[in-house]
Amino acid sequence: MSALSLRLPKSLHERLRELAKEEGISVNQLAMLAVAEKVASLSTIDYLEKRAKRGNREKFLEILGKAPDVEPAAFDRL
Repeated sequence: MSALSLRLPKSLHERLRELAKEEGISVNQLAMLAVAEKVASLSTIDYLEKRAKRGNREKFLEILGKAPDVEPAAFDRL
């Protein structure tokens, strides 16, 4: 593990303490979870953008054209 010194506005720090208490975890644990969630979110966006660049609309439409044109089953209808 490594240490990180972080300056927060007083109001944010107070809210962080409140939320940590409600969750029954330490402020450090809550902050670590929040950072992990944000990193995962940004990493996912980066991954999806890279995948989208590899996409090919013509191939997509070709594959979609192979799907049968039928009504969905009753359990699958909106």
